[in-house]
Amino acid sequence: MPKSKVRKKADYTINPASRIPVKVKAGPSPVWYVAIMLGFMLAGLVWLLVYYLAAEQIGWMNDLNAWNFLIGFGLMVVGLIMTMRWR
Repeated sequence: MPKSKVRKKADYTINPASRIPVKVKAGPSPVWYVAIMLGFMLAGLVWLLVYYLAAEQIGWMNDLNAWNFLIGFGLMVVGLIMTMRWR
């Protein structure tokens, strides 16, 4: 039976055009941006804590029922999304 030929794989070369550094135009984020970002995350946490601990005493919060989870986690997600723009 004849022996099959072994093909040699081509070596991987890095495309030099993809290694060009890109300049970042924006500077660091202002202090108020960080404060608002952390404020959203803490507001969501406080909303959920108040809902768990004192929802029976707060009538309008008790009426929201499961919507409290959406509000609390929504505030935290807004803060987390803001971290993507933080420099």
